[in-house]
Amino acid sequence: MTAETEAMEVEPTPAAPTEEDPPTEEEDVSDLSDLLDEATALSNATAKIPLLSAILNEPQNRYGPAASAIKERAVYALARSYCSASRTTDIVTLLTGEACATFFSSITKAKCAKVVRAVLDIVCNASPEEYDMQAGICRNIIEWCRVEKRSFLRQRVEAKLASVLYHQDLYGEALTLVDALLSELKKLDDKQLLVETHLVESKIHHGLRNLPKAKAALTASRTNANAIYVTPYLQSQIDLMSGVLHTEERDYDTAHSYFLEAFEQLDQMDDRAKALPCLKYMMLCKILDGLNKALGISGKGVPGIKTDKSKVDISGMITGKQGVKYAGSAVDAMSAIAAAASTRSLKEYQGVIARYPTELNEDLLIKHHLGTLQEQLLESNLIRIIEPYSCVEIDHVARLMEMDVKLIERKLSQMILDGKFHGILDQGKGRLVVYEEEDVDRAMEGGLKVIENMDGVVTSLFGRSRALREMMI
Repeated sequence: MTAETEAMEVEPTPAAPTEEDPPTEEEDVSDLSDLLDEATALSNATAKIPLLSAILNEPQNRYGPAASAIKERAVYALARSYCSASRTTDIVTLLTGEACATFFSSITKAKCAKVVRAVLDIVCNASPEEYDMQAGICRNIIEWCRVEKRSFLRQRVEAKLASVLYHQDLYGEALTLVDALLSELKKLDDKQLLVETHLVESKIHHGLRNLPKAKAALTASRTNANAIYVTPYLQSQIDLMSGVLHTEERDYDTAHSYFLEAFEQLDQMDDRAKALPCLKYMMLCKILDGLNKALGISGKGVPGIKTDKSKVDISGMITGKQGVKYAGSAVDAMSAIAAAASTRSLKEYQGVIARYPTELNEDLLIKHHLGTLQEQLLESNLIRIIEPYSCVEIDHVARLMEMDVKLIERKLSQMILDGKFHGILDQGKGRLVVYEEEDVDRAMEGGLKVIENMDGVVTSLFGRSRALREMMI
């Protein structure tokens, strides 16, 4: 709706010349064209800047169709040159400073909005990690839009600023901005921007570990997306976020299908930088789902001692055409994790974490769930070791695990409290006493359920009788 609404604000098209009107002379912009070609031919970004600035500030102030097209290209080239020369201050003030002031005042609002958004995309793509600089240029544009009363452009840039603040981990400020923006967008019913803003809101709530609100925001984004055409890239981001939320709920099969959808769309666009994390998440889901099945982990999270290496085998995923295309250290790291999970070797797993710190620790989703995987491996190995014993020394368990005694003691006490097995730690003698599993009295459990249900029925009837008495009074 942003582009379409601003397109309605264009100036009226002049009428075609009649026989009485003299024909319009073709504008001469050969000097501007030569300057642009000269600047394009240069390889030094710093040397390009004076030539491109001369095009925008030329003394004749020509703004016909040809001159405007050349100056628009000069603005884009100037943004790229500033990024290449790392002139952060000039990048931030490029659109709101004197360089583009005359150009923006001479073109339509729709064309101005197009140029601003294009320059913002150029800067973000050229310096994807410079979030402080991106936030600065967004704030400058928003302030300029308020002065110029460009509401639709301001809303678009505020959505971008919210995304930048999310990447800066400024969740509180980003959420405040998103809430104010959503209240405006719902009145305008701008579905395209609603889809993007709700998606950013979902990411922010996920960063705050508020999964119910993250799911609600993602549902709102999907609902608005169903009513309009969504670009493949935006659809891939929605699928990626859906996969992340299902992974947090430990629904690994569903999460894998969403990651696969996102990966295929990004792969078709040949966006390897965005597609590679999707492939890593797919491998992570296969590893976690396979390990859960191999260990026989129940709904309570209690691991068993069964091992089936085939269930955590992801070789088929990484030997295909797409796997070979994205081969590298990231894929090797996930393959090594799968190998350690298949053998349930905690020592091998810790070695992989130490060998690939960048690939496994920089991504928060992978880091979080690999921590869960480590806990599962540790618990399953402990249960496998202590299962034959009714009483075992903690030092002996620590030697077999090749881990510190205090760490093993702390983990065993946690497992006892969590009900993973029945036992007690005799710290005076440094022993673990394991109790045999007691048979559950099913009759008693059934009786307790009957009493619980009867209590609910009596409470409900009491509430209804009190309501009837109040009505009669």
